[in-house]
Amino acid sequence: MRYLDATPEAGKMFYQDFHDKGKIVMMNLLRFKPKADYTNLESLKPDQEITGEEAYQLYMDYTLPELEKAGGKIIFYGKSNSFLIGPESENWDAILLVGHQSVAKFIEFSQNKDYLKTAGHRSAALEDSRLLPITEDKKYT
Repeated sequence: MRYLDATPEAGKMFYQDFHDKGKIVMMNLLRFKPKADYTNLESLKPDQEITGEEAYQLYMDYTLPELEKAGGKIIFYGKSNSFLIGPESENWDAILLVGHQSVAKFIEFSQNKDYLKTAGHRSAALEDSRLLPITEDKKYT
């Protein structure tokens, strides 16, 4: 099973659980397609065939200005592969941590029409993904 978009139920639970928590970090686990798939995304399709990772770079190129306008920022982006502790069957190509000032700001960003115009590059790029909202717990800091 692949996971590329939130379900309405997950979105509702996310809002209920996190709307009053202040700053939020979204942890993205990303698995790229070997070849980007622009089926039904003809208006975004590059002239030449590209990899999923290259399509994700296009997504980020368009997304970063909109993210910054909404007060968000990239905290960390790194390459990955297999877990040290975890299932051998799960491999991820990259991890991305994105900070948002609040759930409201995240929702504002994710529904922004300028962001949505080019968000199809993400769909073309990803084979699978996970998105985990995180709030800070200062218990150990």
